Amino acid sequence: MAPRRVHLRITGLVQGVSYRASAQEEAQRLGVKGWVRNLPDGNVEAMAEAEPEVLEGFLAWCKRGPRSARVKSVIVKDSPIDALFTHFEVRR
Repeated sequence: MAPRRVHLRITGLVQGVSYRASAQEEAQRLGVKGWVRNLPDGNVEAMAEAEPEVLEGFLAWCKRGPRSARVKSVIVKDSPIDALFTHFEVRR
């Protein structure tokens, strides 16, 4: 099955709670490729790519986040794949 790529915008209490580092750990555990970063407005943005069933597991985690996060919403938009990611990184 072909990989799926999604663009995520995560809102709520998601900065200052290790959301990015925890997302990277979860992505690496699941085999998801892409990136995650903080936005100036206090939200988090991510691009994630994996087989659809693997990606669903990552999306479920994103809706919970790490223990100290309080995720309000996760907006998911499909994104075209122009070149495959090779790893998952935290961007500054």
